[in-house]
Order: sequence, then structure tokens, then C-alpha cells
Amino acid sequence: MKVFYFSRSTGIFNSPPLNLSTLEGPILCPKNTWKYLGFYFNRKLLFHHHIDYYANKAISTVKCIKILGNLSYCPIPYQKHLLYWSCILSITLYGFQLWHYNKALLSYPLKVLNKIQRRAAIWILGAFQISPFFGIKAIVGLIPIYIHLHKLNGRA
Repeated sequence: MKVFYFSRSTGIFNSPPLNLSTLEGPILCPKNTWKYLGFYFNRKLLFHHHIDYYANKAISTVKCIKILGNLSYCPIPYQKHLLYWSCILSITLYGFQLWHYNKALLSYPLKVLNKIQRRAAIWILGAFQISPFFGIKAIVGLIPIYIHLHKLNGRA
């Protein structure tokens, strides 16, 4: 058995454990985060843990795809761009409809998604880490991530 409490209160929310000893059961303590169908939830439904998990997964995918550049056949930037759109963005934006709703604060997700897009743009172009991000993004042909999110939200 599992117990979950949700609260949008601004104060500290400590939910009490559920005592089932009268029914010959255990004492159930609520968790801070829980996973259901690949989505990570917390008590306040902020989805920071969910975004962090899939962002780390996408960044590790970018690092693993860099191994393709060490092969005898190195993909051209167009092929790298297609890999970014098909593999990395699909991982990153898993569960997008959950955490991007009408009045959600997007400062945290946009900070994380911009970091992923910067790493991917540097990988696609083969540029240095100190290169200006807006120039790299323009050369690679990536639209800003907040515009992409707005487009996806309009289609949902």
C-alpha cells in the first residue's frame, strides 16, 4: 500500500503517517517524491525532480553521442542536428504537458533546458566551450527553447 499527500500551501507541509495497526497493518509514512509511469511527483507538484532526472538523462545522452565523432565515419552537423531533435529533445521533454500548464513558473525548467540546448549546440557545431551561445545557436539553426515550448503547448 502507498499513501501520497498533495498540498499547494506555501508553508511547510508535514503530512502525518497513516496508522493501520488497528486493521492489523503497518504504519505508512508518506514519501517526499514518487514515480508513476515514468513521471516524478512531489507533494507540491513542482516537477523539479522530474525535470532534473530527464535533463540529466539528456545531458548524458549528449555525452554518449559524442563518441560518434571518434569513429572513422564522423556525422556531419546536419546529421547531428537530426539526432538532437529526434533523440535528445524527446528525452528532455518527456512529460512536458504535466509541468507546462497555464500558470506554471517556467524559470527553473527554462534554465535547465537552456543548459541542455547549449551543450547540444556546441556538440553539433564542434565549437569551443567559451563560444557565445547565441551565435552558435544561430549557426546551428536551433530556435530558442521557450519558443519551442510555446509551439508544443499550442499543439497540445
